[in-house]
Amino acid sequence: MDHVARRTVQDRVRELLEPTVTEAGYDLIAVEMTGDQSGPILRLTIDRVGGVDVSDCARVTRSVSPELDVADPVPGAYRLEVSSPGIERPVERLSDFRRFVGYGFKLRMIPGTGRKRYTGRLVAMQGDLLTLHVDGADHSIPLADIDRAHLDLTTEEFLRFGEEGLPEVEGEQP
Repeated sequence: MDHVARRTVQDRVRELLEPTVTEAGYDLIAVEMTGDQSGPILRLTIDRVGGVDVSDCARVTRSVSPELDVADPVPGAYRLEVSSPGIERPVERLSDFRRFVGYGFKLRMIPGTGRKRYTGRLVAMQGDLLTLHVDGADHSIPLADIDRAHLDLTTEEFLRFGEEGLPEVEGEQP
């Protein structure tokens, strides 16, 4: 599946499932279409205050499976996975990029937009343009050019999230 088709499916799945996930008490962090040797995978990453465990993932799977069966937003057969964000927390939403200014990121870019990957510290967000500090230089990157993004946390930062909770964006709740 090419990038445009994958992003279209991911956006459609988010639009379809976000109300159900939210109603169940969770935050839909990311929707990813990926795959492995066994075939395509639709991965939903969820979170909530206090964290997520295996029973939470199973609960969300049971809640969203009927909607996916009816709407059939993914072409062909696929495997559904629901997981917690973990130390390499995926980041998709503008509000999440804003929340994590000051933290390390790994970015994979859309093919044809220049550089393939970036690893650095997110130092600023202005509109839909982020500034990533990489190897002593700042790079301005449009969100639309990012294929996948995830946090690149130290163990200490990750553990602090567990103790203090996630940073909040002014005026928003995580």
